[in-house]
Amino acid sequence: MVEWIISNGLIDYDMALRTMEARVAGIAAGTANEAIWLLEHPPLYTAGTSAKPTDLIDPHRFPVYEARRGGEYTYHGPGQRVVYVMLDVGKRGRDVRRFVQDLEHWVIATLDTFNVKGEIRDGRVGVWVERPEKLRQPDGTLAEDKIAAIGIRLRKWVSFHGLSINVDPDLSHFDGIVPCGISDHGVTSLVSLGLPVTMNDLDVALRQAFESTMGNVPTTA
Repeated sequence: MVEWIISNGLIDYDMALRTMEARVAGIAAGTANEAIWLLEHPPLYTAGTSAKPTDLIDPHRFPVYEARRGGEYTYHGPGQRVVYVMLDVGKRGRDVRRFVQDLEHWVIATLDTFNVKGEIRDGRVGVWVERPEKLRQPDGTLAEDKIAAIGIRLRKWVSFHGLSINVDPDLSHFDGIVPCGISDHGVTSLVSLGLPVTMNDLDVALRQAFESTMGNVPTTA
């Protein structure tokens, strides 16, 4: 049974880490249910285990946290739905690559609710949307913007951290970093794509898409 938790207001990052770590310990011990935690943070940058110092362009703009998750620098802030995923990967096949792909497919299915075609790209973790109205890339391919970031950590085969989807954040806040180490593509949001989507709309879509993409747990434990 997966518990869904929705927090109102802006949640302090350190408090969120402590809360996640306590829940992960409980899941690993068999004393707590798996959980999906939906929240927003105040403006901040987080550095994953692969973050390059040169990708932190403006280190004084917002607080910077060492996240110890996979990935590089990312931004969290108001208008962005952060989805912390505390799931037993041990019961889900112990395949980390497949688990990350399942997260990507979950985001894609969620975006499809709003007729947004999310796509994945080799070598670029996260979910992207093509922008045919923008200038093409130098190699002639369509411009692409990132709409969702993914970065997880495992402890005793239980996941934490997770993903974020841009609903209506201040996109200029991404200017203080090279998001996820990728400088030749942009960042977008559902509202920037012309969709009047609310946070509640997204939460409903996330829950519905979860059941079809990640809800089935193999009975291997």
